[in-house]
Amino acid sequence: MDFSNSFTYTALLLLISLISFKFLSAKLRQKQRKNKYHPVAGTFVNQLLNFKRLHHYMTDLAAKYRTYRLLSPFRNEIYTSDPANVEYILKTNFNNYGKGEYNHSLLRDLLGEGIFTVDGDKWREQRKVSSYEFSTKVLRDFSSVVFRKNVARLANIVSEAANSNETMDMQDLFLKSTLDSIFKVAFGVELDSMCGSNEKGKEFAAAFDDSSALTLYRYVDPFWKIKRYLNIGSEAALKRNIKVVDNFVYKLIHNKIEQLRDSKDDSAVVNKKGRHFN
Repeated sequence: MDFSNSFTYTALLLLISLISFKFLSAKLRQKQRKNKYHPVAGTFVNQLLNFKRLHHYMTDLAAKYRTYRLLSPFRNEIYTSDPANVEYILKTNFNNYGKGEYNHSLLRDLLGEGIFTVDGDKWREQRKVSSYEFSTKVLRDFSSVVFRKNVARLANIVSEAANSNETMDMQDLFLKSTLDSIFKVAFGVELDSMCGSNEKGKEFAAAFDDSSALTLYRYVDPFWKIKRYLNIGSEAALKRNIKVVDNFVYKLIHNKIEQLRDSKDDSAVVNKKGRHFN
C-alpha cells in the first residue's frame, strides 16, 4: 500500500468536506438572514436626496417591497405597508410599539407632550381627555356641521380651479381644511386659512406647515441637534416658525379662558338677581 498516495487522498477528501461544510453553512446563514431580515431598500442619504418628493419616494418603495429597511449611521428603520403588519402594530400588539424616545426628541419642540409624541401613562391620559372632549352629542353634532361646511368650501375651491384649468396643491388644501375645522371646533375661531381672509390665521397656517416640514427634515438630518444648539440653518428657521405657532395658539387659549370666565361671571350675576327677585 502506498501510504503517501493514501495520505494525499485523505487530505484531499478532508479539504473537499471542509469546503462543502463552509459553503453549506454560508448558504444556511444566508437563508436564515433572508428569513429574519427584510430587504434593504436604501439609506438615509436616499431620503435626503428625495426629501422634496419624500412621500412619493416612500410610496414607490412600499409598492416595490411592502416591508423593507432603511439604514442610517446610528439606527436602522423598518417600514411596512403590509395590512397584516399594520393591523398587528396598531391593534393586535399595540402596547409593544410605542413611539420611543427617538421620535419624542424629534417631535417635542413642535408638538410638546401631546398625544402624538408620548407613550404609556401620558398617552393614556391624553387619549382619555381627547375622547371625553369628543364624546358629547352636542360637540359631535357641532363638529359634523363644521366639517361639512369646510368640505363644501374645499369642494368649491377645487371646482373653481378645475373650471379655470388651474393647478392646485391638494396637500396644502387638505391641511388648511383640517386646520380650519379643528380650530373652529376646539376654539370657536374662524381660521379660514383656505381662503386667507384671516391674516393672522393665514400666517399661523404657513408657520405650522413650515414647522411640520422642518420637523420631518430632522429624520434625515444627522446634524440637527448641533444646528439646534448653534441656532443655525433649518433649526433656526424651525425655532422662528414655532414661535409664531406658539404665540397664536397661546393667545387663542388665553382668549378662550377669558370668555369662559366672563360667561361664568354673567351667569353668577343672573343667578344672584334671580334669587333676590324671588
